[in-house]
Amino acid sequence: MRYLISHPDALTELGDLDVALYDGTQPVPEDLDDVEFYAVPYGVIDPRFCEPIARMPRLKVVQTVTAGYDHVLPYLRPGLTLANGRGVHDAATAELAVALTLAARRRLPDFVRAGGEGRWASGWSTGLADARVLIVGYGSIGAAIERRLAGFEVDVSRVARSARPGVRPVSDIPELLPRADVVILATPLTPETGGLVNKDFLARMADGALLVNVSRGRVVDTEALLAELSAGRLHAALDVTEPEPLPADHPLWSAPNVLISPHVGGLTAALAPRARRLLVDQVRRYAAGEPLANVVVGP
Repeated sequence: MRYLISHPDALTELGDLDVALYDGTQPVPEDLDDVEFYAVPYGVIDPRFCEPIARMPRLKVVQTVTAGYDHVLPYLRPGLTLANGRGVHDAATAELAVALTLAARRRLPDFVRAGGEGRWASGWSTGLADARVLIVGYGSIGAAIERRLAGFEVDVSRVARSARPGVRPVSDIPELLPRADVVILATPLTPETGGLVNKDFLARMADGALLVNVSRGRVVDTEALLAELSAGRLHAALDVTEPEPLPADHPLWSAPNVLISPHVGGLTAALAPRARRLLVDQVRRYAAGEPLANVVVGP
C-alpha cells in the first residue's frame, strides 16, 4: 500500500489507488514498507498513532486532520512533509468559542446549577453586546470566530504571529490586553506560544475580563490562571487545559468563575465530511504530483 488513511469513506472514494485504512481502532498493518502517505488517525492525542511513522521507510507525507500538529513533531524525521487539518475544525471550534463566551458572559453555568437545586436565581450579567474582544491567533479558526461574532455588536481586535492589515503583531498584546473584555485564544501550540498566557499576561487583563481557550492547554500557565480565578479578578472558559484530561481532584474544577468543556471543540457532525474531503483532496494531489495544501513542515 502507498496510502494509509484514517477515514473509511475516503477509502471508498480512493478505491482506484493502493489505499488501506487505519483509523486507530484496529491493529496497525504489519507491512508498512511501501507507505508514502500516512494520515494520522483522529482522536485523543495518542503516541501510538504516530509511532508507526518510524516503520515507514518510504514515507514522504504525514497528514493530520487536526489543526494542531505539535503532537506529531517529535516523530518527524528530516525530509518528511507534514500537512495539517486547516479548515476541518474551523466551524465547530468557532461555534464552541462563541458558545463558551456567551455562556460565561450570560452566567449560564450559574443558572444551570441553580436550576438543579430548584432555585430561581435571576440576576444581571455582563452580556456580549458592546464588548471588546481580542482574538489571539488569527488564522483560519480565529477568522471563523470573528465571522460568528459579527452579529453580536462587538469590537474585535486581532493578533497573529505575522502582522498584516487589520491584524496586529504578537508584540502588541501587552498594549491590547487592558482594553479587552474578552480574550479568545486560538493560536497553535509552538515554542513561542507555550506559556504565552503567563502571570504577566493575566495581570495585564482588565478586572472582570474573560479568558476563553480553544487552542491548547499549554498555552496557558495553569497555576497563574488559578491564582487570578481564586482572587475573583478574572473569569475563564476553557475547552483545553494543562494537564489534560483534567484529574478529578484538580483545583481548576472547583475554582470560581470558570467554565470547562472537555476538549470538544471539533467534535460535531461537521467533522467527518470535512475530514473526508481533505484526505481525498490531499491524496489526489500527491498521486498527481501536485503541491499539497496546508503544509506546515517541508522537507
